[in-house]
Amino acid sequence: MPIILDGSSLTIEKLAAIARGNEKVELAPEALERIKVCRAMLEEKLANKEIMYGTNTGIGEFSEKILNEEQVKDFQKYLIYNHAAGIGEPLPIAYVRAALAGRVNVHAHGNSGCRPEITLTFVEMLNKGVTPVVSTKGSVGASGDLAPMAQAALLLMGEGEAFYDGTRMTGSEAMRKAGIKIPGLQARDGLAAINGSNVLTAMSALHIYDMERFIKQAEIAAAMTIEALLGNLKPYSAKLHELRGFNGAIVSAKNIMQVLEGSDLTTGKMKTKVQDAYSMRSTPQVIGAARDAIAYARSQVEIELNGVGDNPIFIPEDKLTLTGANFQGSPVSLPMDMAGAAITMVCVLSERRMNRLTNPALSQGLPDFLAHEPGFYSGMMLSQYTADHLIVEQRILSAPASIQSIPAAADQEDFVSMGMNTALKNGQILDNAYGVLGIEFMAAAQAMDFRQFLPGRGTNRARAVIRQYVEHLEVDRPLYNDHNAMKDLVKRGEILDEVEKAAGELG
Repeated sequence: MPIILDGSSLTIEKLAAIARGNEKVELAPEALERIKVCRAMLEEKLANKEIMYGTNTGIGEFSEKILNEEQVKDFQKYLIYNHAAGIGEPLPIAYVRAALAGRVNVHAHGNSGCRPEITLTFVEMLNKGVTPVVSTKGSVGASGDLAPMAQAALLLMGEGEAFYDGTRMTGSEAMRKAGIKIPGLQARDGLAAINGSNVLTAMSALHIYDMERFIKQAEIAAAMTIEALLGNLKPYSAKLHELRGFNGAIVSAKNIMQVLEGSDLTTGKMKTKVQDAYSMRSTPQVIGAARDAIAYARSQVEIELNGVGDNPIFIPEDKLTLTGANFQGSPVSLPMDMAGAAITMVCVLSERRMNRLTNPALSQGLPDFLAHEPGFYSGMMLSQYTADHLIVEQRILSAPASIQSIPAAADQEDFVSMGMNTALKNGQILDNAYGVLGIEFMAAAQAMDFRQFLPGRGTNRARAVIRQYVEHLEVDRPLYNDHNAMKDLVKRGEILDEVEKAAGELG
């Protein structure tokens, strides 16, 4: 069944299915009708020579420039030309597909004023696999993601470049091969195609999807480490966290105990410390805080996905044109800055737990650095160095972009969200996070191998998955292949999928 884009029911999961799973999309019939009604109103206003920003006026600093009828016809073309000013390598196809789907969902409200042909062409591009080539950098996340969306809009004129059938080619060739008619641009069409923060929002939506899966894997890794270190399990009682009241911590504690279910550690047979270090017993509070931050970011992103991000906005029932700043990316960039910092925080905690597995003063009798012959072999000593490198980079990237505004357009656009910077750095933070957590998983599996008691159903399944890709470290070997294999394993989420089969779905 195709995913229906109606302006109000687009979720992060649906967007991920469109972007990554190539699910077909349809514009809801009632949405198409709204678009037609809005366009009729705009054409009536144009005929009456009513002044409308970006339609029969210039844009930005040139908003007071009134265009004559001849200029109105060509203005949208030159608008797209001069805004297609990005730089860098192409964005991944999934991000661009998600952005196009988000833009269609904006149009579905019937407040953007473009012709239906523009929206329906985007739908066709999604369904037939034509993805515009869009430069990675150049958006300041206000007035929308203008540079990348303008590159996408070039295809509406049969220009620009696209990926089609695995090949990069001209936009006109891609559209021809896919059998998509070029709609061209008329009054308002170009600005309606680009005037929203759809790229940074699309990227953020996919990052939220990945962050939520990462957090669950962080809880699995924590459970493995806690088990290998003979942790006291009282800090993971749901009752403890219910007394404080933070939902994220409650869920995190329950997940850890669920993964540990069946372990000898849960029976009281194992001698444990009265109280463990913060990096162990604070895990539900820390990961829980990240859960809550990411949940808030999800709520903001889904509001934006289903809102009217455009300027001006046309309200047909009131015959009204409103100018404003509904393209401003700050409602997404600020919570996503926090979400990125939350992932970094979870990685810092992961590295501290990994340190306890390898540090002979802290490892509860495990071999020094998890080596079979410490001193002759160094075991996983250097794995910590790699994790530390990744975390320092994450910390640098966790500086918020949402406060980094640099005025543009002769100070007409004198506060911008820099939300594209947020989205780009969150992608890098996540990429590093897979590596950091992969190293903890690898160390925890190694440590579990040394223990002689029954592990939990979830932790044992996690170790079994890891052992499909990384052998037990009997004698020292170059570890970079293992680190990269673990990073890819975490990124795929295979450990999570298999643990949920063994221990039940995590919260």
